[in-house]
Amino acid sequence: MARFLGVDIPNNKKVPYSLDSIYGIGISLGKTICEKAGVDQEKRVSELSEKELAALREVAIKYKIEGDLKREVNQNIKFLMEIGCYRGIRHRKNLPVRGQRTRTNARTRKGPRKTIANKKVETK
Repeated sequence: MARFLGVDIPNNKKVPYSLDSIYGIGISLGKTICEKAGVDQEKRVSELSEKELAALREVAIKYKIEGDLKREVNQNIKFLMEIGCYRGIRHRKNLPVRGQRTRTNARTRKGPRKTIANKKVETK
């Protein structure tokens, strides 16, 4: 595992796919970073020289990734909750935010089912 911007990235993968393991960098951004740094996208991370790794770091530092990005996302969610908008209320109640149905499904957000005594389930 190579260390890149405080994150361990896999050695055996090609560079853009290996950069994908960093929060905030996807495959397309990884390819863009490789192009700007002048690094061959077909190379594996284990084949990179220190010079190429330094060039990748220089380009990647310009993007908001890892801790800074997570902090910004959390601040945005807190702001939505603070102003009391619909999305903020959904976040506060731990319900789906983007319009998904909640009558059935939504178990990931709502948690395991809570059984209610003497409640008869009506089937249609």
